[in-house]
Amino acid sequence: MSALPMAARHWWPHSHPPTFLVNNVGIYGPQDFFEIPDAEWTRFFEVNVMSGVRLSRAFLPGMVQRHWGRVLFLSSESALNIPADMIHYGFTKTAYLSISRGLAKRVAGTGVTVNAILPGPTLSDGLEAMLKEGQKASGLSMEETAAAFVMKHRPSSIIQRAATVEEVANLIVYAASPQASATTGAALRVDGGVVETIA
Repeated sequence: MSALPMAARHWWPHSHPPTFLVNNVGIYGPQDFFEIPDAEWTRFFEVNVMSGVRLSRAFLPGMVQRHWGRVLFLSSESALNIPADMIHYGFTKTAYLSISRGLAKRVAGTGVTVNAILPGPTLSDGLEAMLKEGQKASGLSMEETAAAFVMKHRPSSIIQRAATVEEVANLIVYAASPQASATTGAALRVDGGVVETIA
């Protein structure tokens, strides 16, 4: 993992440095708190948190130097609504909220914005794979199976279904655009109303 920033800089030549960074790598999976070994906590932290730290450390200075850039951390509604069966996942997503807010302050006044995106249950490849066996047995469509999953595990959902990846991407596109120049240090929710707060 320590070689990540050097490899990342190799991907983009200095003449064409990135103007936005979306920290979206992540792993997840249910596991009881009392059965999670230290090595698994470390693995989740390294993949879900330090990947974004290292890439931001590699690319943010160039954005600051050019007085323009966008850094986004893909957090989750699980950062606020910690799942009892995925505490090790939830804590990494809460960490992203702290890092994004702190980095936004660190680069204040530079023209670079830093925000966190908080998706709710989303019909991604990962969720489809997790639900595939049950979906086949039920005879329901994948969308119907995902909606049933949401209502069982996230009954506070206002949209009462899983979001599509396109719906999540729409918010990312906005937050990465010039139109989002006054949006920074924010936790932007695209959670379908799962989180029971009004702010």
